[in-house]
Amino acid sequence: MHIHISLARQLLTLFDEAGQVLLCFPVSTASRGAGEQSGSYCTPRGKHLVRAKIGSGQAENTVFVARRPSGEIYSPELGSSSPQRDWILTRILWLSGCEPEFNRLGCVDSMRRYIYIHGSPDTAMMGVPGSHGCIRMRNADILELFDRVPVYTPVIISED
Repeated sequence: MHIHISLARQLLTLFDEAGQVLLCFPVSTASRGAGEQSGSYCTPRGKHLVRAKIGSGQAENTVFVARRPSGEIYSPELGSSSPQRDWILTRILWLSGCEPEFNRLGCVDSMRRYIYIHGSPDTAMMGVPGSHGCIRMRNADILELFDRVPVYTPVIISED
């Protein structure tokens, strides 16, 4: 099983062991495009793996801060009170790069950059870039993906 994320198509595809498509979801990657540098607010490319799964058993729309439930449940009212906040909701798949000096170690390390696949408010547009570097998904979609993939699932992020 592996995940492919296309930056050009803003699409996440889950494949089974035989390479058959299991699921496809629209996503939103970085508004600043592709890039690996720390502080770039870009989505890193290349080979990654799901290093950690965070949020199992939490309610849909649980707000996460520093990978921990904040005690808040996202609502439109909460969203309007902090319109610039980058909401991380429902579940987190924390990615780790696999390619030293490209997306692993030093100032290009995806895990140290806190690059996640995570849920977002229902109002967040999918299919167009808009994140600060992470891969945003609809909450229902991240719930389905989270339940299907184990830790260490390979993830390829490409520009095609």
